[in-house]
Amino acid sequence: MRLSRSPTPFVLLLLVVVAPAVSADVAILRTDYYQKTCPDFNKIVREAVLTKQSQQPTTAAGTLRLFFHDCFLEGCDASVLIATNSFNKAERDDDLNDSLPGDAFDIVNRIKTALELSCPGVVSCADILAQATRDLVTMVGGPYFDVKLGRKDGLESKAHKVRGNVPMPNQTVHDIHGMFKKNGFSLREMVALSGAHTIGFSHCKEFSDRLYGSKADPEINPRFATALKELCKNHTVDDTIAAFNDVMTPGKFDNMYFKNLKRGLGLLASDHLLIKDNSTKPFVELYATDEKAFFEDLASAMEKLGTVGVKGNEEGEVRRRCDHFNNLNV
Repeated sequence: MRLSRSPTPFVLLLLVVVAPAVSADVAILRTDYYQKTCPDFNKIVREAVLTKQSQQPTTAAGTLRLFFHDCFLEGCDASVLIATNSFNKAERDDDLNDSLPGDAFDIVNRIKTALELSCPGVVSCADILAQATRDLVTMVGGPYFDVKLGRKDGLESKAHKVRGNVPMPNQTVHDIHGMFKKNGFSLREMVALSGAHTIGFSHCKEFSDRLYGSKADPEINPRFATALKELCKNHTVDDTIAAFNDVMTPGKFDNMYFKNLKRGLGLLASDHLLIKDNSTKPFVELYATDEKAFFEDLASAMEKLGTVGVKGNEEGEVRRRCDHFNNLNV
């Protein structure tokens, strides 16, 4: 599969990063936050994601990944949406974020435009991203979870903060969990969130070291490895070549990701380690046999994720445009 780098380059969900602890302003969040100030909020978001997902099926996975990147670096404050300007190189333009999907940015911008016509200056970009993620996940078969609203958009987005805060495919379970633990997530929650790899893609450069040379991973399913080698043979000259994270049901949000791990069909080294490491293996086995347990744990973890680093009125703003701070010199 070849993916254009514009507008929809795509690697799904290498689960990300160290972020601020949950803010004291979490208490401001509530599901009916816009009931009076923007009563059509839910309808506008739902209609926009339905249209976008039907046009571009990668949108759900891409938006989910973007949400993780946002919340795990600087908290859920839409800092990942900010564009670089002459004064500042923003998060999204760090090399480790160069594969963040264009369709995810596009859906947030579409929703923001519609909301500004309906209720100008009311809805934050951070809330748009959170709500759109939930609606898209459920649209492709994933669990429903409540989205509490009232986040403000952050006032900072620095590319240099990304480096060292994004887990890499060759990191150990211990190292990756250390990043989640700092944000208040248990090992079980980390595994559940990893199950988001049941949809989306990863570029060959993220897993090619498992396929070629003396360090090729002998634990990959042989037929799977052969197919990946053929797919990725030109990845050094075409870095847009990508593979499904879940080769069996790539467009459906289900528990197949965990079943795949038991068959040697995990795409990334960090995926495969979840079934090898004794601390995470029991959760993989549980979710592989009990989709309901996976969905329940994922829904709970997603609700929790949405509260990480939330900013209130004094710490943020409601942006007029999601890719720019209201003060463009910031």
